[in-house]
Amino acid sequence: MLAGIAILSAALTSTPAVAKRAAPGEAAEIARCIRIAARGHSWLEKTLWGLREQEAGWIGAQIANTNGTHDLGPLQINTWWVPRVARLINRPEHQVRHWLRYDACFNAEAARWIFLSGLESTDDYWKAVGVYHSPTAWRQRTYAAKVATHMRAKFGPDVFTARSR
Repeated sequence: MLAGIAILSAALTSTPAVAKRAAPGEAAEIARCIRIAARGHSWLEKTLWGLREQEAGWIGAQIANTNGTHDLGPLQINTWWVPRVARLINRPEHQVRHWLRYDACFNAEAARWIFLSGLESTDDYWKAVGVYHSPTAWRQRTYAAKVATHMRAKFGPDVFTARSR
């Protein structure tokens, strides 16, 4: 928990994006933020890329869901997480929501924390990938399969072998 606070607090020091950028610059910024959030762990960087490719968000994104929540920013962090992250870093919810939408690095750090929290609670990599998306088991399985497909497409068929780490 303290590690999560430190990670998200560190992300607060980055400069938030204030407007939607042109596609090439935005893609470079998201890539930079994913690389930073992975902290040199190739497996985690590949995981974040798999999530990013599946979610397909952008800086400033706010996509409405049928259940009344919204998905925010490049890695489409669901607003269900906003109160939890706000408590974790002791910041107002409106500020966290803004950062999730407009700060690609804060968004990637939140995605990292959500995934790693899922990994810690499930002790299962693919279940944690699924938990990133949904609490429902069948949705988790479907989502994890889609993320795996994106990872293979981006990193090649050997993405899951020990050699590729």
